[in-house]
Amino acid sequence: MDGYTVHLAMAALVGASLVAVSAYYMHRKTLTQLLEFAKTVERERERERDYNTDGDSPQHLKKRRSHGRRKGNGYYRRCSASLPDVTVISGGGGGVDGVEKRNGPLHVDGIPPGLPRLHTLPEGKAAGHVKRAGNLIRPTSPKSPVPSASAFESVEGSDEEDNMTDTSKLDTTYLNTNGNAVSGPECKGLFENLSKQVNANGEQIPMPASSMIRSHSVSGDLHGVQPDPIAADILRKEPEQETFARLKISPTEVPSPDEVESYIVLQECLEMRKRYVFKEAIAPWEKEVISDPSTPKPNPEPFFYAPEGKSDHYFEMKDGVIHVFANKDSKEELFPVADATTFFTDLHHILRVIAAGNIRTLCHHRLNLLEQKFNLHLMLNADREFLAQKSAPHRDFYNVRKVDTHVHHSACMNQKHLLRFIKSKLRKEPDEVVIFRDGTYLTLKEVFESLDLTGYDLNVDLLDVHADKSTFHRFDKFNLKYNPCGQSRLREIFLKQDNLIQGRFLAELTKQVFSDLSASKYQMAEYRISIYGRKQSEWDQLASWIVNNELYSENVVWLIQLPRLYNVYKEMGIVTSFQNILDNIFIPLFEVTVDPDSHPQLHVFLKQVVGLDLVDDESKPERRPTKHMPTPAQWTNVFNPAFSYYAYYCYANLYTLNKLRESKGMTTIKFRPHSGEIGLALSPLSNNSLFLDYHRNPFPMFFLRGLNVSLSTDDPLQIHLTKEPLVEEYSIAASVWKLSSCDLCEIARNSVYQSGFSHALKSHWIGKEYYKRGPEGNDIRKTNVPHIRVEFRETIWREEMQQVYLGKAIIPEEVDK
Repeated sequence: MDGYTVHLAMAALVGASLVAVSAYYMHRKTLTQLLEFAKTVERERERERDYNTDGDSPQHLKKRRSHGRRKGNGYYRRCSASLPDVTVISGGGGGVDGVEKRNGPLHVDGIPPGLPRLHTLPEGKAAGHVKRAGNLIRPTSPKSPVPSASAFESVEGSDEEDNMTDTSKLDTTYLNTNGNAVSGPECKGLFENLSKQVNANGEQIPMPASSMIRSHSVSGDLHGVQPDPIAADILRKEPEQETFARLKISPTEVPSPDEVESYIVLQECLEMRKRYVFKEAIAPWEKEVISDPSTPKPNPEPFFYAPEGKSDHYFEMKDGVIHVFANKDSKEELFPVADATTFFTDLHHILRVIAAGNIRTLCHHRLNLLEQKFNLHLMLNADREFLAQKSAPHRDFYNVRKVDTHVHHSACMNQKHLLRFIKSKLRKEPDEVVIFRDGTYLTLKEVFESLDLTGYDLNVDLLDVHADKSTFHRFDKFNLKYNPCGQSRLREIFLKQDNLIQGRFLAELTKQVFSDLSASKYQMAEYRISIYGRKQSEWDQLASWIVNNELYSENVVWLIQLPRLYNVYKEMGIVTSFQNILDNIFIPLFEVTVDPDSHPQLHVFLKQVVGLDLVDDESKPERRPTKHMPTPAQWTNVFNPAFSYYAYYCYANLYTLNKLRESKGMTTIKFRPHSGEIGLALSPLSNNSLFLDYHRNPFPMFFLRGLNVSLSTDDPLQIHLTKEPLVEEYSIAASVWKLSSCDLCEIARNSVYQSGFSHALKSHWIGKEYYKRGPEGNDIRKTNVPHIRVEFRETIWREEMQQVYLGKAIIPEEVDK
């Protein structure tokens, strides 16, 4: 290497060293100036505190505070409780309290967002003794609104607790749009902005001071970011924030003359509905006041029967409807009900209203508007609903009560469960005589031998009870899926209660399903079980099966389903007219109501029965009934009556029965047909296998519009694959229709409302005042449904009622009895 190169390298080394030393001293001088400036700011703040504690007038205080303001780049310097931010120096000239900067003004472009502030020590503290900053809160984001533990949190055993400042003495700071904290005049302005809401028209609505969003400022916060105020409330587990964006349409809509005419017609329909809906004279919440919020104690003896005397009531069947009198000599009917002619006349009026073009247009417009209102509500308040759910301790979708509001008992188990049960019985009870077929009694083993099957051969595919593509629009093939391995004899043995073994296998299978429900704790079911109307003894047989096998669960109630099979029974010669079916169904119910001793087991069983259903293929085309239909005794042809014909005679007899039972202090039975209107129980997965593609199901549209809808399973044996079919139904609906946790919990809450469980259980499951409208009837600690959602639903419903009644609607504070 030549000498020139060596000299050049040495010169470069010396030059670099001089530059490094110069940079070091310049950096040290800059830090020294910043430290002095910070100390000056601290002294200024101490003076302001002293002034604030004096009894000076507001004008003097204002003047004294103004000394602490230093303009820089067009904005006032912050006066937060945190240590100073060097961005205040970027445009600041002159000295502070007469102290000039020794090296002239220092120009700093500002610290980029995201870098930590420069921290200094209070006066009198040694510079060499620095303690670790503790209890810092990590900045939050919309995707992670709750601050979580981080490496900056305090360490147990450290001495930083001695330096922690009481948060009550700190200034409250809020985040500006650029991530900087503001206080002083800016903070005041931000408080004023936060204390107002903006409605859909851009109008500001004042918020109550009690519902202001609060936050705590912490000394030494990371990156100058304060905790999310709502997240802070969640950590403190305070009640949910009830401030949210409310929709307000102004000016108020003025209906046109054509719309007014339509609304008057709709009012008539609503008033007509009131005449037909059964309401108890005394509401359940008035009969039984719930004072103890604890879990209701289970009934220790659900099948205990205490003899009751016979009342003097007398009843007789007239034209398909039972009429009740005070005694045999009385001629005054106690509980009159609308006759068939009136019912069918009103039905035709409703059908004409539905077909009217102007009413269809108006209703279509209002329903679409409801959907858009809900979508707008979600855009504005979905995050707040989610945060409100987070604030509810313990509750989430999995541990809120949900009721399977439509499920058939004979298909209440899944296919794997049925398969295991059949194999178990083949292994443990092969010699049990189970059926009488072709003049011979057969054991269980002989039945399977006649089918050329063994327990080892059985699998889910061979069982063949699951619905597939072949059942779509083929209700007949779907019904055949109730036959395991395609054999009706296996259905009679395992899925019937009126067989040679008196339904013992089905009872044991039912108890296993009850056990699964009890283990899940938060899932309930309303099992539908059939009464066919072929003979009056069916009621006693069913009640005997329930009572003798002690089929009872706190998670289960029963509904009676009536298959609309008159034409089948007529062709078989079982009945001669439709009147026979009505006699077989309703006469035993009136007998046990008047004299419980006549059917003691039925009397006990009816305490667990909450509803009556009509079942069959509703997609079949039917003739519209006329105003003057034949009476049931006159209906002797082989054609099946229309659904509305079944519906009227079931409704009329059930209405009279409920009035009689209510007068005697007994439980009532609601009329809940497949097209019922106290609430819609939809089964999208079942419909997908039978009639309607999943993506075309109207459930999401109904839900958006605010209808009282719930999800149900219908037939887990044919439809579902998991041990928890109801959760499977919710899960698929949430995935396909993108339902949020709030949506799922609202649907679950609807299911409890629709169900026939007792007032005591509903009070425990969804709140003591569940029967009240709006947020007053909601308890987020039990339902996990935010008040924001409930208030929105209530407000929209009230607005629509006022719209229909032209501003003169009378809305009760409680739901329908």
